[in-house]
Amino acid sequence: MHSDLEQLLILQDREQKIRQIGIEIETVPLRRKSLEAQLAASRASLEALKHRTRQVEMDRKKLELDVGTRTETISRLKTQQYQTRKNDEFQAIGHEIERYENEIRKIEDEELELMVLADKIKADLGDEEKKAAAAKDSIARQTIDLDEKSKALDSQLQGLAIEHGVCTGCHMKVTTATAAQVRAGKEIVSCENCGRILYDAA
Repeated sequence: MHSDLEQLLILQDREQKIRQIGIEIETVPLRRKSLEAQLAASRASLEALKHRTRQVEMDRKKLELDVGTRTETISRLKTQQYQTRKNDEFQAIGHEIERYENEIRKIEDEELELMVLADKIKADLGDEEKKAAAAKDSIARQTIDLDEKSKALDSQLQGLAIEHGVCTGCHMKVTTATAAQVRAGKEIVSCENCGRILYDAA
């Protein structure tokens, strides 16, 4: 009787361990999903900065073109101005030239602002790339740890149970009668090969 009580306590302990391992196994995919979400967020942040860099560069090039166009117009107007003999026409062209020169100054100010912004974004991008690389390494390590933990938990679980008529401890097939006794769950049954207490994992 004392031996039976001891066996029951062992079985109870194993059941608790199996339940605990089962809960831990269930958390593995959730933690993996959380890590994947972190990695995706890091990539998205990096991609957004790269897109911003490209956008600023395109805007800057557009401003350069605008300056070029206005410079050509000024050059053409100056040629016209020197060819005219009428004073009022000369002055009108002079005003046009002045207007274009003011526009060029404004555009050059915008260009300068964009260059400052581009430098800032470039620095942010460098920081973000470092952070993304560190996050990728960290997540890769954590994923490997999760895989190892998952394997370890599976192996612990198998060491405590019987599955498909096979003792998961020694991997030997148990007799049909032993498997039936285990499924019935009315008594403590040990593996005839390795002596482990058998438990129905199905």
